[in-house]
Amino acid sequence: MENDWDKVFLTLSKIKVFSNANNLPVTISGDLDDLKCIGVGTDAAVFQSLSAPDYAFKLYAKDKVNKVKVEANVYHILGDSPFFSTCFASYDEYLVLSYEEGTTLFDCILQGIHIPEQVVNDVENAREYVRNKGLNPRDIHLKNILLQNGRAKIIDVSEYVLPGNDYRWEHLKKGYEQYYHLIDENSVPFWLVETIRKWYNQRAENSSSFEEFTKTILKLLYNK
Repeated sequence: MENDWDKVFLTLSKIKVFSNANNLPVTISGDLDDLKCIGVGTDAAVFQSLSAPDYAFKLYAKDKVNKVKVEANVYHILGDSPFFSTCFASYDEYLVLSYEEGTTLFDCILQGIHIPEQVVNDVENAREYVRNKGLNPRDIHLKNILLQNGRAKIIDVSEYVLPGNDYRWEHLKKGYEQYYHLIDENSVPFWLVETIRKWYNQRAENSSSFEEFTKTILKLLYNK
């Protein structure tokens, strides 16, 4: 029996995704035809098809395809939840997921779109749900959370099998509670958001505290 997404297979086969060093986003090569790239990460790119718009196709880089079955299994364990996308199928190089409307929190900050407190509460509840399923809710950041009708939808669960806490969400939550009111509904320049993101990653490498990091950012904003 043919699935709704089978018609996209031929187009997907014309695309190649390549990973890059230093944890940089993947590179895409090939003819997209009726596909639209809707997301790019360090292991995979996500596409939507005009002929099957209800689905998102997460295509992994050749050297990362071992993660396909891992992520598919995470979705299987999570089951039906309002906090996450639905995984309909997995193949050698890609996952077939539900297409989710919404704006990432990263883009909300760029565009000055208000992020309600309900989103923060939803992520907290989602993380508890993940733990109750025996998984580890990590790698939750601004590009992995959609604002969807005033609620949160988390769109990447690939690291939930890994150990340890990267504290990315804890720091975002603390930043929201302490500083979000300073930028709420104001557009923040891309260069500034990218600078903060890069400095944050360097902070992790240099083992500086979150408090020291925020002091540096506040100096950047107010002592120029």
